Amino acid sequence: MSDQPSEPLLKDPEDGEDLCCDLPHSSPASVSLPQTPLDSEKAQRMAEFLGYLADPNRLRILSILAHQEICVGDLAAAVGMNESAVSHQLRTLRAIRLVSSRKQGRHVFYRLQDQHILDFYQAIAEHLDEV
Repeated sequence: MSDQPSEPLLKDPEDGEDLCCDLPHSSPASVSLPQTPLDSEKAQRMAEFLGYLADPNRLRILSILAHQEICVGDLAAAVGMNESAVSHQLRTLRAIRLVSSRKQGRHVFYRLQDQHILDFYQAIAEHLDEV
């Protein structure tokens, strides 16, 4: 037996080396996971949902709504779009339950649907700001 430390089974990916556990895996059932992986149907729904967020104008609108409830006219002015275009984006965001609205007189005010959406938005923004 050698007195030298053995090589670790897992290499640091930042060193540019591949990770390999060197264990035989005959089937997915042989892998013990703490939870089951995301099922295909939910993965598809999540992908579609995230696809709706892949629009810069929608994200700019969400960035305003993450800070305050606002009417369409003020929102349009804030993002530099016309009211019709903002209303179109808001309809999409309402359809996927990211925003909700309330009417006050002739004005419709929009806000993020709930705390989950605000947390989601903030987590992504913070992640992108990390160095």
